[in-house]
Amino acid sequence: MTIDANLVKELRDETNLPMMTCKAALAKASGDKEKAKEILRKQGMETAAKKSGRVTKEGAIGAYIHYNGRVGVMLELGCESDFVAKNDQFKALLKDLAMHIAFADPLAVDRNAVPAAAVEKARTDYQGNLEKFYAEKCLLEQPFYKDDKLKVNDLIQQHIAKLGENLVVRRFSRMEVGQ
Repeated sequence: MTIDANLVKELRDETNLPMMTCKAALAKASGDKEKAKEILRKQGMETAAKKSGRVTKEGAIGAYIHYNGRVGVMLELGCESDFVAKNDQFKALLKDLAMHIAFADPLAVDRNAVPAAAVEKARTDYQGNLEKFYAEKCLLEQPFYKDDKLKVNDLIQQHIAKLGENLVVRRFSRMEVGQ
């Protein structure tokens, strides 16, 4: 089957993945762009899972101050090499994550980092529904503020697939005037 070059270009523009990867996915999906996107998403998740155990000694710290000067965030995003830490996609992810934290006000990066006292309080406040609590208060489980169909962890996994390195949110600090 011959794949139209314009279709390959459209898929590449939408996914930021290499042209040959997009072409292969379209061939596998018999030219259906939506099926090809799903194939690429699954491949990305598999790639990210393989890289999750890698050490992330490099990275960068990003900051975001909201336009009104009342909310600020500092965030450390780790990666495997300084080459990726200087990459524009990495820097854009760092900025997006900092803005997300300013907007969504998570309590911790993931479930393991939630203080025990907060979990105990949540048992009462959320009538024992800790899954809802974690979805609202753990950064990696929150819906991404720019696309609520995408969780923050999924966004990071997509960038792992694109950049070819493990990425880890190490820590963040959110400050708000008066709190």
